[in-house]
Amino acid sequence: MRRTLALCLLLLLAAGVPAATAQAPRPRNIVFILTDDHRHDALGVMGHPLARTPNMDALARGGAHMRNAFVTTALCSPSRASILTGTYAHTHGVVDNFTPIPPGLPNVGQLLQTAGYQTALIGKWHIGDANDAPQPGFDHWVSFRGQGEYVPRAGATMLNVDGQRVPQKGYITDELTDYAITWLGKASRDKPFFLYLSHKGVHANFSPADRHKGSLAGVAVPSPVTMPIAAADAGRFPTWVRNQRNSWHGVEYPYHSTLDVAEYYRQYMETLRAVDDSVGRVVDWLRQAGQLDNTLIIYMGDNGFAFGEHGLIDKRTAFDWSMRVPMLVYAPGLVTPGQQIDRVVANIDIAPTLLDLAGARPPAHMQGMSMLPVLRDATAPWRDTLLYEYYWEWSFPQTPTQFALRGEQYKYVFTHGVWDVDMFFDLKADPHEARNLIDDPAHAATIATMRAALFDTLDKTGGLKIPLYPLRGGQMRLRNPAGSGAASFPPALTAPPKRPQTP
Repeated sequence: MRRTLALCLLLLLAAGVPAATAQAPRPRNIVFILTDDHRHDALGVMGHPLARTPNMDALARGGAHMRNAFVTTALCSPSRASILTGTYAHTHGVVDNFTPIPPGLPNVGQLLQTAGYQTALIGKWHIGDANDAPQPGFDHWVSFRGQGEYVPRAGATMLNVDGQRVPQKGYITDELTDYAITWLGKASRDKPFFLYLSHKGVHANFSPADRHKGSLAGVAVPSPVTMPIAAADAGRFPTWVRNQRNSWHGVEYPYHSTLDVAEYYRQYMETLRAVDDSVGRVVDWLRQAGQLDNTLIIYMGDNGFAFGEHGLIDKRTAFDWSMRVPMLVYAPGLVTPGQQIDRVVANIDIAPTLLDLAGARPPAHMQGMSMLPVLRDATAPWRDTLLYEYYWEWSFPQTPTQFALRGEQYKYVFTHGVWDVDMFFDLKADPHEARNLIDDPAHAATIATMRAALFDTLDKTGGLKIPLYPLRGGQMRLRNPAGSGAASFPPALTAPPKRPQTP
């Protein structure tokens, strides 16, 4: 045995390979960049007329653009908990913006620490209450309470840096990037690093950096085809969709105000430009430090956002503009440049992917899958459908509990707790989800199959329960008296009365 080992070593030396490099190569570094409320089409590579995202576009061209990427719950805290734990909301229990991750459920930072990574979380945590204290799994911590603020207010806007509160100094997107680059510069070169850079942008209320304010003033804002009330009626949507347009999350009474939704959209896209600058700065640092070729970069949003689609704003629903997000994966030598992958991937796949990359086996409780096989070969075996779930919030009563099964062509949406109809869409024929086909006899068999598969997935993952928590926060329940009235019941629920049976 000793002779064999010695012979192998001599052969390596003869080939010009130093003895030290005969060991297993060091795992890749990981940079994970998360943006708040970034809708899937708000990228230059998607042809969005308002997108000015050259650095994100460069990641897409240099790596893989996952064009069918989703979150399993389109709400900040649940989505982030799913990213960190690799589990559905009904498993980790974070179904609203108030509940923390259970202490016994490890996050990916803890698991990567065990695998030998040095770790840092810089930016928005926002899981649980407004606490900004350092969380397990991260050697370095920079965060803030709740949503944070774009621009500091003297003496009132603080960051928590490794347990010590320090004043926020500047525009939050830029300052978080400064902290990220500083930590990268101090990280040891003897161990791989994991940077979790989590931006406040582009969460409302949108506030562009000074350098970007007004930069899109002359660009026309797209008007969604499903926004007019006539489109809502023609689409045969559930009553709750039609009624929500006149609510806190609707175009007729947005945030109970006279907000101009088109201008709001423009501010959102201007605010996104600083996030793109941040991506560029991080990539430039990796390149200059000689670390780019040994680093996996994943960029994604924590959920989508509507600007008038189906007459709504915000997220939460099972429509694609809510649950679909941008995801870009860049890793020279691992991910072939220029790929456009249409397989259905999700936030629950992030943690298993990072652990697989690190050479660590994902824990059995994780419900996502490593994307590495699909990144190597887009035709590799993969899931056919993905489960989506959202649980009704007392603070925002206009959106009911929803479960959905989303495939590459079809989507079935089951709504719980309301007297209404479900939804079914053929996404290839109708990418805007403009026509609800739930009562179309031609799709009855597919609908029945997907309904059964939805409940089978919930059953197998422990999701056949509706969580209930104490009421917290105010309730945004008002309607605009000048807006549209309540919708009539859908035709499927207004069948003519049956004739009385004769004896």
